[in-house]
Amino acid sequence: MKRSTLAGVLIAACLLAPAVSEAAAPVVDDATLFRVFFKDGTTLVSYGEFARVGDRVVFSMPVGAMDAAGVSPLHLVNIAADRVDWVRTNRYAESARTVHYFATQAEADYAAVSNDVTRTLNEVALAPNAAKRLALVENARKALAEWPRNHFNYRAAEVQQMLTLLDEAITDLRAASAPGKFDLSLSAYTGESSLLEPMLPPPTSKDAIEETLLAVRISESAAEREALLDAALGTLDRSAATLPADWVSATRADAKAALDAERQVDRRYQTLSRRMLLQVQQRGRRADVRGLEQMLAAIQRRDAALGNRRPDDINALVATVQARLDAVRAFRLARDRWAMRAPAYRRYRASISAPVDLLALFARVKPALEDVKALAGSSAGALAAVHRAAAQVLTRASAIEPPDDLRGAHALLVSAAQMAESAVQIRREATLAGSMARAWDASSAAAGALMLGARAKSEMQLLFRPPVLR
Repeated sequence: MKRSTLAGVLIAACLLAPAVSEAAAPVVDDATLFRVFFKDGTTLVSYGEFARVGDRVVFSMPVGAMDAAGVSPLHLVNIAADRVDWVRTNRYAESARTVHYFATQAEADYAAVSNDVTRTLNEVALAPNAAKRLALVENARKALAEWPRNHFNYRAAEVQQMLTLLDEAITDLRAASAPGKFDLSLSAYTGESSLLEPMLPPPTSKDAIEETLLAVRISESAAEREALLDAALGTLDRSAATLPADWVSATRADAKAALDAERQVDRRYQTLSRRMLLQVQQRGRRADVRGLEQMLAAIQRRDAALGNRRPDDINALVATVQARLDAVRAFRLARDRWAMRAPAYRRYRASISAPVDLLALFARVKPALEDVKALAGSSAGALAAVHRAAAQVLTRASAIEPPDDLRGAHALLVSAAQMAESAVQIRREATLAGSMARAWDASSAAAGALMLGARAKSEMQLLFRPPVLR
């Protein structure tokens, strides 16, 4: 290896060496303070990263000065994203990340990459041939060139100095390995400033209070405004001794008046909601569609008279009235339909009730079917009674044409009778053969007959009654 080449490599290694022995910078535990810039030039502090979710931006805002441990009371703020100057906000966020990285992790990361590159360069002198030496130096340069752009350009000037020395060494090594024919192209690195937006100092108690009151003015949520005003008043009380007395007095009076006004508006809207909900119950019980429609218009008028100050409360109230109105309309439709179908229901009920009520007939054999189900013992007379009742139901039911609404229930009644007959037949076989397996089969058939019969009765009775508003 040429003397100049080796010298360049060793100088680069020496430039890196101090980073290995230097103590790592003290770690700062406090979270990064970001800033959310608004289009009118005002800002709010975000304790840690902010989150943009759809058309909203959400972040934790300090509502008091940082204490000695870097801790401040926090409040979650949720504001419209279209208020934000995103160009400045994003630039400041990048600058804040850079400063935080420099103060916490940068020196340790730089020491790590320095160790790796130094170790590689120290191997150059021991490499057996020029090709191996060239590969080692090129690999070291590549790792070093890529490092700043991935680490907020930390120590970019030192890195650029080392790259220049390595480039000279690479040129010499390439010339030595291929005299008169080599590629001089090297990937240049140009460092750029990472601080895109000037950093602002942490908020003082006065700053935190003023920013809290700014958040009150731009917040769209009454609950959030009241919580922020409470927080501002609390910070004023805690920090009053360190703040200008006149400013504290005026600010406290304004914040207290604003909080009282918000709570008075709350009470008015609560009164409106209670009165309207009582009317909803009354008109709903009467199935008064027109009355409920009038309530929706009345709510809008009353809200306008109150200044449209509680959109969330009004939306919830309107949703409640609308849901009740929808239920009443559905009930009206169901009742009108039932009234139109009532004659058909009456004819069907008369058909299954004369000369013997089929539902009552099926119910009379329920104890016998329960015995078959429970394997409690079934006499020949009991089985015969079930068979006669089931046969009568099937004969009568087959001659009846049910209305469309009752076809399902009618089919259940027929299926129940068929399963009852099957249960009787299988139970007889089990008794004659003394077979417990067949007795359990009969039990299953009896259980099915009882279940289907109960469902048929329930569905028919439901349809026979007019709809009820719930």
